Amino acid sequence: MPMMNLLVAFNGSDGSRAALRYAASMARRHGAHVTAILAHSGHEVIDRRSRWIPNDVRKLLTSANNSVVEAIKAAFAQERAALDLDQDVPLTEITGRVDKVLSEAARHYDMLIVGTHSDEDDEHVTVHPDRIALMSGRPVIVVPAGHDAAARHNHAALAWDGGRAAARALSDSLRLLEEDGQVSVLTVGPRNAWPIDDLMTHLARHGVEASHQEWPSSHPVAETLLTWCERHDPSLLVLGAFEHSKFREDFLGGVTSEVLSRTRIPVLLSH
Repeated sequence: MPMMNLLVAFNGSDGSRAALRYAASMARRHGAHVTAILAHSGHEVIDRRSRWIPNDVRKLLTSANNSVVEAIKAAFAQERAALDLDQDVPLTEITGRVDKVLSEAARHYDMLIVGTHSDEDDEHVTVHPDRIALMSGRPVIVVPAGHDAAARHNHAALAWDGGRAAARALSDSLRLLEEDGQVSVLTVGPRNAWPIDDLMTHLARHGVEASHQEWPSSHPVAETLLTWCERHDPSLLVLGAFEHSKFREDFLGGVTSEVLSRTRIPVLLSH
């Protein structure tokens, strides 16, 4: 089934600009519709403890927040004009917890496209793509800052361990894999014992030419995937997010977090 309804998160960061360009490129290729959203949180100190805040300070904080939002809207208008996007693509503004707002909104679209998280983003508009993929139930494409959406590629990469999350990511990405027509299946260490040949047959029946590369358990998973992508420059890395718990990933570090922090190509996450 083609992707016809794309949601892109825009917060003015370099990553979100790259995400908007990527969404526009996808829309042109697939004839899809793009909706843009700006999610931002209010100043919780005002919402919950405003009685002890002087009026002039409250007004100053509100003005600062409004200035950030207006600057983002201006940046969006500039990008939209440069990309020749239809003026019917407005920037919908919603106040709330950013990751929660985007997760709930994404459920009404085929796919959410976001930029990578940056510690330099304003804290009231920053996004955490890994959390959104975990909460939304929808595929999330994470686009790194500076990515060239117009670059031509002829293949994609699929990280595969035979688990539930990997299977979900494969299903969510299949339309894109069919478009590329070629995919490298990457396995690192142990995987589900089911024969890999069945996966290759499944891809072939969808018109995708697949090849398989594997590495032993001695290879660190994230580093291996990132190094391979750096060397072969695929259009997309498809990754099942958080096959283990999100707490474990945050506390000990994990494949999802490391890949997103270092990727130079778009990553499709599904959970």
